[in-house]
Amino acid sequence: MENDLVKAETEHKHEHAHTEDVLLCCEDLVIGYDGKPMLPPVDFQVRRGTFLAVIGRNGSGKSTWFKTLLGLLPPVSGRVFRSSPLVKSAYVPQTSGIDSLLPVRARELVRWGRLSGWNFLWPFGSRGDRRAVEQALDTAGAVPIAHRPYRELSEGQKQRALLARVLATQADLVLLDEPTAAMDAVAERDTMKRLAELAHGQRLAVVVVSHDLRVAAEFADQLIFVDRETSTVVLGDATTVFCHPAFRRQYGDEYCPQHPPAGSGHPRGPTVG
Repeated sequence: MENDLVKAETEHKHEHAHTEDVLLCCEDLVIGYDGKPMLPPVDFQVRRGTFLAVIGRNGSGKSTWFKTLLGLLPPVSGRVFRSSPLVKSAYVPQTSGIDSLLPVRARELVRWGRLSGWNFLWPFGSRGDRRAVEQALDTAGAVPIAHRPYRELSEGQKQRALLARVLATQADLVLLDEPTAAMDAVAERDTMKRLAELAHGQRLAVVVVSHDLRVAAEFADQLIFVDRETSTVVLGDATTVFCHPAFRRQYGDEYCPQHPPAGSGHPRGPTVG
């Protein structure tokens, strides 16, 4: 009897901890404009410590879906909600969304992430703020560029500065809109690897819109494929998504290890970490 009680208590604690990991919930979520749905209803949860990549062709509904998660667009039906009012979220736009003529250094840009109200007694932030900024720069690998003007940074370096800014907010949920756009292949892979490490190491939930299917599959824990043309949303690992008929209709068989292209001689599916 005592063992049963211990087992029940352990299971309850495990279930409670599992529930606490949920940061964002979507219930019967239908996205669209002016009351017109673009995609079918979808239910899913964004959990702490996970890296989720949203993929699909241009015009497939990625941006609309992302704006709905951010609360910039209302759902056609269903709802999006945070599991707790205490959940902090942060948004990283494409680097092209930041004025390249902005006359600030990378460290100052990161410091903006700590601003929640100006205090004339502490115009440069408290000691805790300064410590959070330095820690964020270090975690994002942006210390070597902290002193440089933002406008002089490469695309990969700008993204590191923006990522450090988000880390300085100490957010639980981070949403990034095509963070690797305009990067070369090396910088793109480095950025996605760093995002995965942050999600797992810092226990963040990271949601990213990505255009590179193979890199997304390599580093993301789960993919969400959205396709307005066939009114399809597929959530799962790389094999589940890449072998789905709707995905194969858009991209062909080369990504699906179960359906390699004729004459390839072996599967050409991506490596999933």
